[in-house]
Amino acid sequence: MTVYTYSETRQKLASVFDSAQKKGEVLIRRRDGSLFRLSPVRPAKSPLDVKGVDAGVSASEIVAAVREGRAE
Repeated sequence: MTVYTYSETRQKLASVFDSAQKKGEVLIRRRDGSLFRLSPVRPAKSPLDVKGVDAGVSASEIVAAVREGRAE
C-alpha cells in the first residue's frame, strides 16, 4: 500500500487518484501523524445484471411459445 504525505498529495493529486484506482487504496499521512484512506468507489451492480446465454432460439420461436402457453 502506498503512503503519501499531505504535501505530496496536494502537488500530485491526479497521480494519487490513479494510484488509488490501480491499487485499490492509498494512505495519506498528515504532519501530525494522522492517516486517511483514499479508495475508489465501486458502482453497485444489480443482482439482475447477468450475462445473457445464447440458447439458439429465435425471437419468433419465443413469441410462439409464449402465445401457446397463454392459449392453454
